[in-house]
Amino acid sequence: MRYILAIDQSTSGTKAGLLDEHGSIVKKASLPHAQYYPAPGWVEHDAEEIYRNTVRVIDEVLEGVPTGAVAAMGIANQRETTVIWDRKTGRPLCPAVVWQDVRGADLCRELSSRADTVKCVTGLELSPYYPAAKAAHVLRNHHFDTDFCIGTIDSYLVYRLTEGRVFATDVSNASRTQLAGIETLAWDDKLCRMFEIPRESLAEQILHSDACFGEYRGIPIHAVMGDSHASLFGHGCHSAGMVKTSYGTGSSIMMNTGSTPVCSQNGLSTSVAFGFGGTVSYVLEGNVTCSADTLIWLRDELELITDVREVEAIAASVPDTQGVYLVPAFAGLGAPYFDENARAVLYGMNRGTRRAHVVRAALESIAHQNADVLDAMARDMGAPVKSLNADGGGSVNALLMQLQADLIPGRVVCTDEPDLTMYGVGQMAGISVGLYQNFVPSHTRAIYEPTLAQEKRITMRAAWADAVRRAR
Repeated sequence: MRYILAIDQSTSGTKAGLLDEHGSIVKKASLPHAQYYPAPGWVEHDAEEIYRNTVRVIDEVLEGVPTGAVAAMGIANQRETTVIWDRKTGRPLCPAVVWQDVRGADLCRELSSRADTVKCVTGLELSPYYPAAKAAHVLRNHHFDTDFCIGTIDSYLVYRLTEGRVFATDVSNASRTQLAGIETLAWDDKLCRMFEIPRESLAEQILHSDACFGEYRGIPIHAVMGDSHASLFGHGCHSAGMVKTSYGTGSSIMMNTGSTPVCSQNGLSTSVAFGFGGTVSYVLEGNVTCSADTLIWLRDELELITDVREVEAIAASVPDTQGVYLVPAFAGLGAPYFDENARAVLYGMNRGTRRAHVVRAALESIAHQNADVLDAMARDMGAPVKSLNADGGGSVNALLMQLQADLIPGRVVCTDEPDLTMYGVGQMAGISVGLYQNFVPSHTRAIYEPTLAQEKRITMRAAWADAVRRAR
């Protein structure tokens, strides 16, 4: 038996899995890492902890596997999270600035007159959510007296796992930095100067996602993608027009637009889907900052629940929210608003509002935010989204999935693979080295069709829009 080793380095933790010759994940290991919130709007990780955890989960899944039985490995990563590390030692020089972090907001305001240029070159709205502003803020406030590298988690892990022999990123991650041209797929010198980021500190190579990124303990690293892109690939969304949503800490909604980038006029991002088989595919994308993170807030800060798994039953205990809406703009709003100044609002409560109404409002906020992005996609493409592929923790919540189908309105198809990001990057690695001849799709677990009356849907969406206005 030969295997593929797949890594999913996410916002909350790190997973490793082994895919067998049939493309199935047969063994898994995972470790969480700490989250740090040193100031309002700031979110940090310890990149050294992430690297150590990556090695530990690899060791765990490879225990008992014969040497030479692993044909290749793939790495998927939380995307815009930014690391600055010592080029000689590989060790981080400061905390990693997480994708949710908006400390670069003031810098973006300084550069606002150049926002159109940034959007034209990168396909991305000028925003502190992207690594350019994050790295620029760190460099303005820290002096590093050593040769340093700047990169996203993928390039950092590749650098560490190859012991500094390879400093590379893939096209999907590079397209999310706000430092690379969406069509040239190369670092843009004008943007580097604009953000005052040394070009020589960035990855030496931007490779296709299925390229070889060196090797770790003799195992070739033959796939690297951002986690959302890996799940897009894992869903089999390899053709133009196919859409997926990943429900994690935040949500990533992606539409494959084929070999031509589509510039959004409705607050979405244009990114690279992946480079695969010699071809680059593009996506329209909207990122929701708080999805499962909203439910974690209910648990950890409000203490309305003791376990996120309680949410579905509590929310289902009431037929609706009685007009309560929660806009979870704890660190601003992502797509399609890109408003880092927005702040969370719990709106519409009355004397009869109970815990269940607030919990249901939190759950509905996930579906509403995703529906906002899907509406923007429909406006950009001139056609409604009628079918959505879903994965991630939220996709096992039947109430949430029905709400999502109702608010699109359209079909929601849920995969039975709980680790689709790991599955997707593992599939690409396996195809790249010839272990798999073709992509092996995962099985469908459930399909949800819209049942909500159109009048009710319109009312709910209008009330949600009113709550969003109040948050801004």
